[in-house]
Amino acid sequence: MNWKKLAALTLSLSMSLPLAACSGGSASTPAPTATPAPADTSAPVETPAAAAPKLAEDGVLKVAMECAYAPFNWTQSDDSNGAVPISGTPDYAYGYDIIFAKEVADKLGCELEVVKMEWDALIPALQSGTVDAVIAGQCITAERAAQVDFSDPYYYASIVCLVKSDGAYADATGISSFEGATATSQLGTVWYDTCLPQVPGIEVLPAQESVPAMLVALDSGAVDLVVTDQPTALSACKAYSGMKMLDFSGTDDDFAVSEEETNFGISVQKGNTGLTDVINEVLAQYTPDDYTAMMDEAITVQPLNQD
Repeated sequence: MNWKKLAALTLSLSMSLPLAACSGGSASTPAPTATPAPADTSAPVETPAAAAPKLAEDGVLKVAMECAYAPFNWTQSDDSNGAVPISGTPDYAYGYDIIFAKEVADKLGCELEVVKMEWDALIPALQSGTVDAVIAGQCITAERAAQVDFSDPYYYASIVCLVKSDGAYADATGISSFEGATATSQLGTVWYDTCLPQVPGIEVLPAQESVPAMLVALDSGAVDLVVTDQPTALSACKAYSGMKMLDFSGTDDDFAVSEEETNFGISVQKGNTGLTDVINEVLAQYTPDDYTAMMDEAITVQPLNQD
């Protein structure tokens, strides 16, 4: 979007967004003999121009993500496939989330700055204004929506299980087949907090800090089962030939999850409707089939090993 169009957009939003307050200078004391002139009521009163709401600071859109959650986002050593630099590091980020981050920045006419953060730091970074948006494969849960604002969904994914292809649970036909298994998933996700407690007869081990960590736990044999979303599982099966994805969708022996726990959105600071509207304009260009095709492409070009 060129700056003339951006100015028109921000002007249309200025009636609904809070404006910055301005302070006036101190008044001087009038001379004792001065007589105030009568007010000229025929002259129009000039109203100070209102400041337009900011969609990005200084022409830079700061987007946070883990850069360790393939195929949504990952870290790589070069700019191949359209990867972009990670702020403050010599590395680059790419994945499904980067595709959309670049689209939003282009729509705003801004530069894109990718900020690498731990999962639990993403929402606080938005709340503090450290970053403008989080594009990190976040489910649009009610708990998160109470803290930040979300765009329309930009991906829909079922929740699945990952096991070793030569392990004791490779032929499981539903979540009740995992009795006696040890399991884990990523900290602060619906996979760990909502899904694992539904699996009967398992031992739930402490949550892992990241997706790579939970995959290493499964690959090393530290656990028998990992619960995750379908794109992450497909990506893991490419990176680790000994893993198998089990999808029980449509059966009576599957996880009970709400739609909000399988819809992924882009989050912004509470009340930043201007940026939310721009993001939704970008998303409106794509169909569910487009999302699937872009995710398949991300899975295809991902590095085989994640840091």
